[in-house]
Parts: sequence; structure tokens; C-alpha cells
Amino acid sequence: MHLIWLRNDLRVHDNTALSAAAASGPTVAVYLLSPQQWLEHDDAPCKVDFWLRNLSELSRALGELNIPLLIRQASHWDDAPTVLLDLCQQLKVDALHVNEDYGVNESRRDAAVAETLNAKGIQFHRYLDQLLFKPGSVLTKSGTYFQVFSQFRKVCYDRLRVSLPGLVATPAPQLPLTVSSDLIPATIEGFETPSDGLRQYWPAGEAQARRRLDAFADARIDDYKNERDFPAKPGTSQLSAYLAAGVISPRQCLHAALQANQGEFESGKIGAVTWINELLWREFYKHVLVGYPRVSRHRAFRPETEALAWRNAPQELLAWQEARTGVPIIDAAMRQLLDTGWMHNRLRMVVAMFLTKNLLIDWREGERFFMRHLIDGDLAANNGGWQWSSSTGTDSAPYFRIFNPLSQSQKFDADGAFIKHWLPELAGLNQKDVHNPANLGGLFGVADYPSPIVNLSTSRQRALAAFKNLPARLDAGGCHE
Repeated sequence: MHLIWLRNDLRVHDNTALSAAAASGPTVAVYLLSPQQWLEHDDAPCKVDFWLRNLSELSRALGELNIPLLIRQASHWDDAPTVLLDLCQQLKVDALHVNEDYGVNESRRDAAVAETLNAKGIQFHRYLDQLLFKPGSVLTKSGTYFQVFSQFRKVCYDRLRVSLPGLVATPAPQLPLTVSSDLIPATIEGFETPSDGLRQYWPAGEAQARRRLDAFADARIDDYKNERDFPAKPGTSQLSAYLAAGVISPRQCLHAALQANQGEFESGKIGAVTWINELLWREFYKHVLVGYPRVSRHRAFRPETEALAWRNAPQELLAWQEARTGVPIIDAAMRQLLDTGWMHNRLRMVVAMFLTKNLLIDWREGERFFMRHLIDGDLAANNGGWQWSSSTGTDSAPYFRIFNPLSQSQKFDADGAFIKHWLPELAGLNQKDVHNPANLGGLFGVADYPSPIVNLSTSRQRALAAFKNLPARLDAGGCHE
């Protein structure tokens, strides 16, 4: 008997471990519910709900292959070795199959499970699946992990030209087993159920993810480069939640993009090339997670920035969290996050710079808040994005480059459509005043909207001074816009 332990790979198509297990003999699948660990990792309630809904869809798909899906409780990952050993012994399992997972705690968990099972003669097989390249296989000439995305991307392109990762075959149905699938719980204690609206925005299942991918690759990928920065437009793929949960694979996404671009990586349609670059940014941050484990431990990638004099400003932090900053593009973006579990990527950078530069509040506060609300919450991407915006990370924005939220708003939401959607109290303003109602001096029509909590100009100077006072000056670094 073979057992596949599912984690963030909730699909039957192009699933390396599932395919390998099924090819080896009769297979059973298991998923561990780990609410205590999820709380420690700040996983969002809407994300946990998304996992559960996808597990229900996956159970049906596995059922068509006669592969039962079992649910076991391992409240903390420390419990995983014992729980999995008990299950393996109960089912007389010869080998456990997993797709590789990344991060300090994930690696420690898997090592403990492997050691426990191997001691009892049960094999533990790991497979590359959620990445295109195994961490440690894309290195600089001196043998270190890359710190600059453009150099990492160049090596990835060189590798992809030589050998494109293929899609893994979906298992054929196996003979029925005497093991029955478990019911998937609808809720988990400690994680409230999100609104019906949020659930409808993020329907579960591989078919839904594939539908989004196909619609994007067929109709919108050509305009991705030009449309992706405008939050009021449907310019992005909306696949991040499905990628984070493994409902769709990066290989499937890469193949779809290449098919839309006649097999080209760096030429052809600029929209497809730009989107492939975003897949590689996702890859890059996962490699950084492995190569520089301090970022898994809430530490800055650039050690000198640990000396930054971040402000303790709980009321300003709360205003940012509750979309009450008085800066419309910031508040609209935060309301989008609170309502949908997702935020447009351009706005993630804008609100992160506002928190870390204009408010000079520690990036870790923002990183944690995002994880507690994002349906696509992913340690590597979230940490990478926050450290980029706060100029503490690899390949980060130079410290003196600070987005002005008003000019960002005017440039990327010129007619105020996004702002007015999420801040209906400003719907009556013209397209000039909607970006900065403070200019109206609290006139009728915006009385319910707060005044700005910070002066953008003086706060910018405060941030520049704080960074200049670091013991070692930051270099200019790269840019990720």
C-alpha cells in the first residue's frame, strides 16, 4: 500500500507525488488538519476555508480514481510523525509520498516524519512539484543562492530552453479499496467562516482554476503588461490563491503561457513574457526562503536594516488596518483585502510602502496582517513583497524610492473607479478630488471620510533620515514594479 500525504498540492492533475504513488501500487491519500500550527503561522480564516472547500472537491476527484481521502488531526506539526506512523501501520503502508515543501518549520516537520517512518522500515519519497527548479539547483557561479532577481531569471531561462518541465500524467482509476474516504469538515474551530460573497469570488476546485487559467491565457494575457497595474481593470489572472493551495501547478501555468506565445520565453507577446516573469518571481522568493532561512524567522534579509528605528504607533497601525488612513487609494486597497481576501499586486506595494515609509512602522506588522487576511497567503511571496517594499529584502526597492500614494492613485486609477467602488462615501467626488479629499477641507459630501493621518511630504523625509542613519548604507538594489 502507498500513501500520499497532501499539503499545498490539492489537485489530481499534474501532481508529481500522486502520480508516483499511484504508479507504485494501491494508493490512499491523507490530509492533516493542523489548526494550532495554522494559527501560529497566521493563516487567514478565508484561506483555511478555501483549503477545506478545495479538499471537498479533491475528495470527489480522487473518488473517481478510487483513491480514498482520509482526514487526520495533527493540531501541531510536532504531532505529524506519530499520526502518520499510526496511519501507515494501520494500513500496512510500504511508502509515504510527498511533494516537497519549503520553509524552516516545513523542512523540520518533513525531516522528523522521514526519520520516524524510516526507523520502522517505511520509505519516505519526496518530489519536486510546487516549483520549476529544485532549490539549490539555480546558483551563482560562486555556488550561492541568487540575491538579484534579474540574474536568477536569466539562469532560469537558460535552463528552460534546454529542458522544459513536463506535465505529469494523471493517474488512471485503480481497483476499489476497502478503505472509505472521510468527511471533510465544513469549518475549523478558531477560524470563522468567510462571507458568501468571498466564497463566490473564490470558487473551489481544479475545474474552476483551469477555467481561470484558460480564460486568462486565451483572452487577457496579451494585454497583461499594459493592464496589470490598473486595479479597476480585470488585468490579472486571479490565480494566486489556486497556486498557493496547489489547486493548479506552476507547470500548468507556464505551459499555458508558452502556448499563448508560440513557445517563446523572452520574445513574442510582451504580456505573456511579463506573466512568465511573475511566475519566476514566485519561484525566486521560494528559493530565497530555502537559501536564506532567516527570512522564515521574521528577520530582515539585509541584516543592517534590523537597526532601523521603527516607530511604535499603535493608533496609526490600527487606522491602516481598518482602512481609516484618510488616503483613498490606501483605504480602498485595504477594504478590498478585508472584503475579498485579496489585494491587487500594485496596491500591495503601495500600501506596504505607506506603512513602512510614511508611517515608519515595522514591515513585520504589515506582513503579519496580510497573512491573517490573504486567501493566497504564502510565506515566501508575502515576505518577499514586504521586504521589497520596505527596502530590507533581497533585490529590494532602494530606500530613497518611496511611492507617493497620491501620484500612484492618479496614475493607476485616474478616474477613481477603484476608489469609488471600495469607498462609496467618495462616489460623489470628481476624478480630481477623489484622490485627495483633504484638499476640499472637509466640505459637504466627504464629512464621513477621515482626514489624512500623516503628512506625505514630511513623513517621506522622516523615512529617508531613518534609513540614512543605518550603520551600513543600503545600495540601490534592483526594482520590482
